[in-house]
This record gives sequence, structure tokens and C-alpha cells, in this order.
Amino acid sequence: MSASSKVFERIPHRPPFLFVDEIVSETADSLVARRTWREDEAFYKGHYPGTPITPGVLLCEAVFQTGALYLARSLSENGTQTGVPLLVKISNVRFRSPIYPGDTVTIEVTKKDLMAGFYVMTGTMKKGDTRVLTVDYSVAWKTPGATT
Repeated sequence: MSASSKVFERIPHRPPFLFVDEIVSETADSLVARRTWREDEAFYKGHYPGTPITPGVLLCEAVFQTGALYLARSLSENGTQTGVPLLVKISNVRFRSPIYPGDTVTIEVTKKDLMAGFYVMTGTMKKGDTRVLTVDYSVAWKTPGATT
């Protein structure tokens, strides 16, 4: 499955570094997305050859990209979407279950707060009813090259 056009419209990420396939649902404070991890992805060749496991950092990146989708929609609604999302803080990451090639996950992000231009977010990833990871993080939306 390739990413939906709605994903491409909202964030600058592109294959091979795009880890969200589609937006499932949205509310004022959250967004739910889906991703199927494909067996032909290059990183599986080197991440435990013979027993491929999706790298945790890429699972986190899928959550962060889902957050970027949420923020892009929120910012475009109020007319302030210029720039790109920049990750500024990651905390409380917990990996609970591995993800293998062929697995489909659901990713949910929720905006917890907005403080001094920083969006405080929380994210979860599930495979079916099994929680795969949780992470708290903060994002700034910045114009590349800006000094502030």
C-alpha cells in the first residue's frame, strides 16, 4: 500500500522515509493513522538479517509523522501553516512489543498542550489490541532557515 494523497498533501516526508500510509480518523485534538510495514523495505536487510524486526526509532518516526499530519491540518485550519515540523523533545518512550514485516499498526497522536509555540504531544502505536509503544514528545513548527 502506498501513502494516500492526503498524507502527501500535508507533510513533506516522502518514500523511502515516509512511515504513514493513510489517515483513519481525526478530531480537534487527535489523529489516527495506519501503516503496514512491507517486507521489501531496505532496512530489514540489515536489522537482524534472517529475523527482521522493525527498528524502534522508525516506529517512533511513524508516530512523529502522524503528529505532523495532525499539526499540518490544525495549522492550515487557522491559516498559519508555513514551514515544517521539528522535533524538539522526546520522553517516556516505552517499547512493549516488536513489529515484523507484514504487520499493520494503528498510530494515534493527541495534542496535550501548546506552550510558547511548542506542541506537547503523546503518541501510541497498536497492532490490533496490543500496544506496541507509547511516547511523549514536543514539536515546533518552523520555517527552514529561520533564526528564531
